[in-house]
Amino acid sequence: MTEMRKVPLKTGVTLNVALAGRADAPAVILLHGFPESHRTWRGVAPLLEDEFRLVMPDQRGFAASDRPTDVEQYQADKLIDDIYALAEALEIESFALVGHDWGGAISWPAALRGDKRLTRLAIINAPHPVVFQKSLIEDADQRAASQYISAFRSKMFEKGVESMGYEALFEKSFSRHVDLGLIPPEERAQYIADWSEPGGLTAMLNWYRGSKVMVPPPGVTLPLPDWVTGAFPKVEVPTLVIWGMQDKALLPIQLEGLDRLVDDLEIVRIADAGHFVPWEKPEAVAAALKPFLQGQRAA
Repeated sequence: MTEMRKVPLKTGVTLNVALAGRADAPAVILLHGFPESHRTWRGVAPLLEDEFRLVMPDQRGFAASDRPTDVEQYQADKLIDDIYALAEALEIESFALVGHDWGGAISWPAALRGDKRLTRLAIINAPHPVVFQKSLIEDADQRAASQYISAFRSKMFEKGVESMGYEALFEKSFSRHVDLGLIPPEERAQYIADWSEPGGLTAMLNWYRGSKVMVPPPGVTLPLPDWVTGAFPKVEVPTLVIWGMQDKALLPIQLEGLDRLVDDLEIVRIADAGHFVPWEKPEAVAAALKPFLQGQRAA
């Protein structure tokens, strides 16, 4: 049974957290992405909760967690601080980290901190920062697929949503990526309720606005930043990457070169799923995660 708890963090925010599984089982923190909440894991959690202590927060700015108003409060270092502060607040001494989309995007650098509490890393359709930035500059298809980021950063985006309505935003957010029939009516209603809370949409968009990633417009030639071409620290913890291969926003090029950036890497490709694979194919995701989280090779 899932328990909901408000957890104040020393980072200054209070997160709404879903907890499942035994309190004495190995801990796993699962981080959702945009534009979701802890409910990302609604299909995966029941398949893992017998073996693990699952900690599934609404990240800052999302759903029922706090929504700081300043864009600076959504920079990567603060988002990563929340992860470790959450572990501390729940008295978790060691944990595996699983992240999808934005949850995965901040899990990569969280692993680079070298904090010994983080023992294993699982990434689901979320790009490594070096691979992503390189592809945005060098690969025309990935650059084209990522132009939505520039739209999200526009100060006019919220006004556009006000004009078209949140139902239309729901359609635009998901219809390109997944059969909308997979989303139950009550889930659709919860998404829209979360987004339409005062400041809710802006807080989610601030994840994009606080990010340092460069998204050039099509046809512009830019040099690679020094941090991409220079020596970049490797992820040293065992890492599993699960990828829905039909992802239209984050193309399979994001898997290229990961072996040079991760010491101990496994990749599981799910051919018949796209970006929202945790709830498109929860059984396949759980089948890969369970042995990996138990310290074995992924299924």
